[in-house]
Amino acid sequence: MDATSGVRMATGNGENSYAVNSRLQEKAILETWPVLRKAVEEVYTSLSTRWSTIVVADLGCSSGPNTLRFVTEVIGAIRAYTQKSEEHARGVEVQFFLNDLPGNDFNLVFRSLEHFEGIAGRKEAPPHYVAGLPGSYYGKLFPRQSVHLFHSSYSLMWRSKVPPELSTCTHLNEGNIYIGNTTPPTVIKLFQEQFRKDFELFLILRSRELVSGGRMLLTFLGRKSEEMLMHGEVSSMLELVAKSLQHLVQKGRVEKKKLDSFNLPYYAPSMKEVNTLIKKNGLFNVEQIKLFESNWDPQDDLDGDVVLDSASSGKNVAQCIRAVLEPLIVDHFGQDIIDELFMVFAATIAKHLEKAKAKYPIIMVSLKKAMPLNY
Repeated sequence: MDATSGVRMATGNGENSYAVNSRLQEKAILETWPVLRKAVEEVYTSLSTRWSTIVVADLGCSSGPNTLRFVTEVIGAIRAYTQKSEEHARGVEVQFFLNDLPGNDFNLVFRSLEHFEGIAGRKEAPPHYVAGLPGSYYGKLFPRQSVHLFHSSYSLMWRSKVPPELSTCTHLNEGNIYIGNTTPPTVIKLFQEQFRKDFELFLILRSRELVSGGRMLLTFLGRKSEEMLMHGEVSSMLELVAKSLQHLVQKGRVEKKKLDSFNLPYYAPSMKEVNTLIKKNGLFNVEQIKLFESNWDPQDDLDGDVVLDSASSGKNVAQCIRAVLEPLIVDHFGQDIIDELFMVFAATIAKHLEKAKAKYPIIMVSLKKAMPLNY
């Protein structure tokens, strides 16, 4: 799997699509709105001329309501700030670039624009333009010093590729699709090293593309513990996917060697890992970094540790994960097992949630491009 193919969400707007099953991601976006508004205001006030163009890029935009919700929020933040600070008002136009891999459902995004313009196209809104930009954010995307604000939500836990030693089966992660309790230490190091390479490259590329003082807001799944054997709820979730696949192996529906050769291009880092790499890199100043949590069940908005209906929650979780993993699973195992796999997975999740409510740790980091030493 390379950086230009592979990871993509389930397309369209049907029952199993990502567009219909992305409430979990919506909740994370809403959690970060205040930080996004602040970043937009700082970019706006830093403009050097009375009429300027602000360039904003959403990396890993996917499709569905969350994609254009981000655009709406940026426009709303500019509109609100100009109304309360008329003496600092500037004439601005906003150029949005919605970025994802070529396999993303850009057609659905473009079809949604007509409805979106009816919401965002009010008289007081700044002129704005929306364009799609296919390509990997682990590669060059923009000319140097041309972007004011980068945003990425629920994307940077995805790697550019599976570590080569795993994809070629030089090392085996037997019975697992990610880091599990039985994953060998050498394989854990491969996942960690792939994250380090990808994240450092991402920071270098985005720093080159940002204007001086440009901002970046990143939100992605992480983990609470530094210990890999206490890897956290993201790992538990993917272990349960692996367990469901193992069930199909036992039934003769999936070949064992097929399961053993399947690994996700994924890594959920700790806050310490993220912070250490940013500081080592030296290209960005950390404005804010925090970890918050979200229930596995995207429809569960209640606090507390008790799941009221584990069977219903199991189905909700399975639907959400299916929208994310189905294309990867189909590419490797074929279409025939999908419905059965996620029925088994829903039951497995329900049993897991009978013990206690499970939550995803989510890392949010707000960055500002550092000034060069010779500035």
